[in-house]
Amino acid sequence: MGVWYNLGSQAVRAVYDARIDTPPVLDESTYFPAARRFVDAWPALRDEALVLAERLQSVPRFHELMAEQADISANDGLDWRMYLLKVYGVPVPDHMAACPRLAELIESEPDVLSATLSFLAPGKHIPKHRGPFRGILRFQLGLSMPVAEDGRPAAVLALDDREYRIADGECLLWDDTFPHEVWNRSEHTRIALLLDVRRRGMSADMALLSRLIIGIAGGMARKRGVV
Repeated sequence: MGVWYNLGSQAVRAVYDARIDTPPVLDESTYFPAARRFVDAWPALRDEALVLAERLQSVPRFHELMAEQADISANDGLDWRMYLLKVYGVPVPDHMAACPRLAELIESEPDVLSATLSFLAPGKHIPKHRGPFRGILRFQLGLSMPVAEDGRPAAVLALDDREYRIADGECLLWDDTFPHEVWNRSEHTRIALLLDVRRRGMSADMALLSRLIIGIAGGMARKRGVV
């Protein structure tokens, strides 16, 4: 399955790379205007995530949800746990119910295709990799971000060979098909909200292709029991 997943991802990326030329980081006011609503609500979203953190062992590791991600999730024996609320348009009802404020925001924004609370264990390193699909963009919001001795966020996102450090209540809208890796250089769990949002401004044929891929991905998630 891993080989076919990688080949399929490469083929999809090649199609989009030939038609879309945007930088790794994008302006959220242009590409995801609803970003401000999530940022304004971050304290409430953090509180919901911290309740989940009290029973973190019940939240699955990423590679337990998708075996194809073992290379970046199970690489060092440290946990990267993912609490899925929505996957390619398909909601997870009990998880949505557990996070009512976040669910309210997700349900009110049709451009939000996937939503995940990401829990990164102390010392965890996610090796360099690329996302499969340029028809979506990744919105990342810091909810409980460890702080280093120098006062900066201790969790580091290296995206296209540039470092980004996102503090509590700060966000970044980025294209995860660019090479990226993550470190949690602290003794505390890093908690972030990850949204996959529909890319705006595509040509009609690329938008149609994106809807097709999103539909297939959502159907596969149902079939595999991810949602």
